[in-house]
This record gives sequence, C-alpha cells and structure tokens, in this order.
Amino acid sequence: MKMTKPSFYLIVFLIIGTTFNLNAQQSILEEIEEIAIIEQKVMMPMRDGIRLATDIYRPKTKEKVPIIFSRTPYNFNSWGDGKQRTRTAERAYEAVKRGYAYVVQNERGRYYSEGEWDILGVPLTDGYDAFSWMKDQEWSNGKVGTLGCSSTAEWQMAVAALDHPSHAAMVAQSFGAGVGRVGDYNEQGNWYRGGAEQMLFFSWLYGVEHDKFKPRIPKGATQEDLIRISRFYDLAPENPPVDMAKALSHLPLQDILKNINGKHEVYDKMIRRTPNHEDWFKGGLYHDNMEIGVPGFWFSSWYDVSISPNIALFNHLRTNAKDKMIRDNQYLIIAPVLHCSYTRAKENTIVGERSVGDARLNYEEQIFAWFDLWLKGIQNDFKEKTPRVQYYTMGSNQWQQSEVWPPKEAKMTAFYLNSGGKANSLYGDGALGTSKATGDTPDSFTYDPMNPVPSYGGNVCCTGNAVKGGAYDQQTMEARNDILVYTTPPMEEGTEVSGFIETTLYVSSDAKDTDFTVKLLDVYPDGTAYNLDETIQRVRYREGYDKEVFMEEGQVYKVVLTPMSTSNFFKKGHSIRIEVSSSNFPRFARNLNTGGKNYDETEAVVAHNKVHHSEKYPSKIVLPLIKK
Repeated sequence: MKMTKPSFYLIVFLIIGTTFNLNAQQSILEEIEEIAIIEQKVMMPMRDGIRLATDIYRPKTKEKVPIIFSRTPYNFNSWGDGKQRTRTAERAYEAVKRGYAYVVQNERGRYYSEGEWDILGVPLTDGYDAFSWMKDQEWSNGKVGTLGCSSTAEWQMAVAALDHPSHAAMVAQSFGAGVGRVGDYNEQGNWYRGGAEQMLFFSWLYGVEHDKFKPRIPKGATQEDLIRISRFYDLAPENPPVDMAKALSHLPLQDILKNINGKHEVYDKMIRRTPNHEDWFKGGLYHDNMEIGVPGFWFSSWYDVSISPNIALFNHLRTNAKDKMIRDNQYLIIAPVLHCSYTRAKENTIVGERSVGDARLNYEEQIFAWFDLWLKGIQNDFKEKTPRVQYYTMGSNQWQQSEVWPPKEAKMTAFYLNSGGKANSLYGDGALGTSKATGDTPDSFTYDPMNPVPSYGGNVCCTGNAVKGGAYDQQTMEARNDILVYTTPPMEEGTEVSGFIETTLYVSSDAKDTDFTVKLLDVYPDGTAYNLDETIQRVRYREGYDKEVFMEEGQVYKVVLTPMSTSNFFKKGHSIRIEVSSSNFPRFARNLNTGGKNYDETEAVVAHNKVHHSEKYPSKIVLPLIKK
C-alpha cells in the first residue's frame, strides 16, 4: 500500500515524539541516579500482612533526612516512557536535591501492591502503618510530609485525623474527592452534589479500576524478582477507547460501565449508596467530625469539581481545630485553572475559552519552604512571606491575598429574581436586581430528562470527552426555553465577587421529584457569557440527606442550593447573570422525575417546573460583593 505524505509525516512525528520522551525519561533517571540512593519495589508490610509496592529515592548522605511521601492508585513504574513515570522521577529529583527522601507507594491492590483495591485505599490504617515503617528506617529523621494532587491528595485528610506523630505536614492539591461531609457540603467524595450524582466518577472508574481477573504477582515474590519483571510488565491495563459522551447517556445508570465492558465491582456498590449511607463513613473519606492535627497547605482551583468543599474544609480547620497551633497553621491557594493544572498557568492563561491573564505563581518555592519549616525545623520566613489565603481574581486578572475567606471586605448582597413570567431563554424578560419582585407570576419550563440541558464548560474533571472544563460562552445554550435567564443591568462601576454564593429558590412541579440547577456567569458588553460556577439540588433532599421528602403538585417549596464559589471582577459595563434549569448533563446525572431510585430506571417522567419570585416567595442569589 502506498503511503500518503500526511501519513508518512505523522509516523515520523510519532517516532520523533516517542524518541524525545524516551530521551527525557532517560535523562531524568540518569540525573537522579547521580544524587540519590534508589530502592525500587520495596514491599512495605501492613499490619494485616499485605505488602505495598514502594519506591524510595534518598540523598547520598549519612545524615538522617526527612521524607516527602506520595501514595497513589496510579502507575509510577520508572521503566518505559510513560508521562506519569517521568513526573515521578522529576518529583523525586526535586526532593532529593533539596535534602529530602522521596517515597512513592501504590495503594493496596494497585499494580505491584498486594491486596484488593477500593477507592482511597481502604483500610485507612495503611497510611498510618506506612508512617510507622518510614520513621523507623535508619536513614529517616522521623518526619514525614505528604504531597500530591487529586488521588495522591485525597487520602491525606482522613489519615491525618489518625494523628500519627511522624505526620508533620501536608500539601494537598485538588483534594475534594477525599472530603465526605464538611459544613453545608455533603458530596461524599464528589460522588454527589445536592443529592445528584456527579458523573465524573463513572468515567474515572472505567479508566482506573483493574479487573478482578488481572494478572497477579505470586505472594512472597522477592524485591529482586519484582525489580526484574517490572522492566517487562508494568501491570497497567489498556482499556479500549470509549466515547464517554455517548456512554454516559445509557440507562439505567447502574449499567453504564457494564454497557461499555468496563470493570464495575466498585461502581456497582457506589451507585446504590444514598447521600447519607453508612458506608460513606466507613472508608477513607474525611468528615468534619474527625479531628485533623497536621499543619496543612491547601491548593484549590476555581474550575475544579470540588472548589466549594475544598475551601469549606480549610475554613473548618481554621475555626474548629481543637489545637490552636493547628488552627494557626493552615494556608490556602486558589488558582484560576482546571483540576490539578496549577503549573500549567502561563503568561496568558486560557481556561476553556477565556483568558485570565498571567496566573503563574511560585508554587514549588512555597511548597519546599513549607516542608523546610515542618520537616527540617528550619526557622525560615514562610509565615512572614506567605499570605493566609492567596487567591486569583478573574476579570481583573491578579493574585490577591486575605487573612480569611471570604475576604473581610466582602459584603453579602442579595439579588432577587424577577420577570413578567417569561424568563425563558436569553431572549426572555428575566431580571436580577437588589429589589424584591413585586409581581406574582412564576416562570415555567418543561424538563424532559430525555432532552436534558447539555453541559458546556464548567467546574469538572475526569469525564473524558463528555464535558469540556473551564469557561465557555453560554449564549448558544441560553437559546433553550428550558433555561431561565436572569441578568442585572450593566454594572455602573467595577465590582468584585469573592466568596461563597448562596442561592434560594421557591419552586413547584407536577412531578414527585426533580432537580434545580443554577449557574453563575459574567456577561460581557458584546453578550459573551462566561460561566463561573454551577450547582444543583435534588428536591427530595431539600430537608436533609438523611431523608427523602417528595413534592405534591400545587405546593411551593423552598430549596436552598449548595453554595457556589468564585473570585471574579465584573468590569464596568459587564452584567451578572444566573441561569436556572433542571439539568446539566452529563456534569450531573439526570433526575428521571419518577420519585424512584433513579439508578435502576429507564423510563422518565416529563416535569413541568416553576420558579416563583414575589414578596411571598423571594427567590434570590446572595453574592459577596467587594466594591473597587
């Protein structure tokens, strides 16, 4: 077969790219071998006899050194050309050259670690046992700091609540899937928001869960054997590519992974858990009745799936930790990026379609200053130089700082929904203002679960091709009649919104149960409408997640939605907008409106929903305004 020029050039490009990756991989490994003692496939024993595969990189010194520890469900085998493996070597190199040992470990049941895997590496004692093993090594100074993003961060909080004496500090980045319940947020590790399933885990589990029939290393294999065979077998499965946008549309929900031939043992049990099910409180999730006794440096981002509970956890520790030293040693960074994308900020940072300017920050410098303080005991100037909260304000495109969150200058200001009963779509008469509505005509729309409002942009991660993350112009979406649109007049002066955004709706429906969604937007003078944050509430849980209370036709119900969060400067001439609907799919699972279990259903009920706004039913959004 004759090869076309495009095909030829593509092959050449792939060869060059692969060679470059291999050379980069080889280069970093050579560099770290010069400065580090490397021990691979150390099988660290847990209290029940299970051994966890661990790689150790430590400085070539006779002095005892502190440890930076990352535990992960992902593959870190340093053989081959994988990006994850290169990143592991790079992190190890940065730690070792600064006088730290870097220890990376797979959760039980992952790759070369023994045992059976579950989300967050249950049992919780694995983290505690790892700390004990590391502190007893002859090269260890007994201090351990934990570091990681997403799945390498999410286990840290619950383990920190076990209060191991060697766990001296933590750096947790994009850690929301490790937070079960904190304050107003009951997301159970990002599985829920407002009682509606967040579908990111449906997609994530397809990509990461290993098959129960996977190849297994014989029990008792020696370190020498494990190192040798890891050069040939990394035990990483290659899942067939899936059109996740199509896959997530399958009904019933409980069969989504089965329908694409995915591994579904973990999914099968999780999809059946209600928001307050007892099993959420038995695993590796952190809940706000657990006492953390570890200084924390927390990293969040405005377009991450879990920005609000992340900030809520920081505030919870600052206010409620029993030990004043712990309360006073919590720090927070909030960046204008997607999930775990902190170092991808550039001189012109684009998040989705929107430019948010130069969002770079000296993350690495701050992290190692933090560890120097707590793991080496160096009395540096971290506390003097580092603001309590560093947050990036979009719109004005600048880093700012505050001692508290929200900033003390923020004044909670109510904006009320109003219309003549025709707020449907961008072309309706929906208005948002500081005066309460005087009329009594509600806005009505039809929610058909088989034709849901598509997710476009947003605060997401891990959904494959199903949802684009970040800020996107919503005008095309807003042409739909099942979206109610409420907009302020153009701002007469620039106004900053920084903090938690609270929403109260008064609603009714002819269905037993339905959802209500809210999205906050910055509308430019030319009509461009960029999404900032979004939320949802399943109405059956409006009175709490420990019970279900269904609706009756003709009754009006007060629904308080899970708070949103942002920091955005609305320039003069811009407008503040909210959208209200009943779906945001596949960001959130569709409510089929039947009042049934939802996860085992294939038939839907069309709901005719209303949003009321009047003196009696003052639907509103409350914004933390800072006048500039």
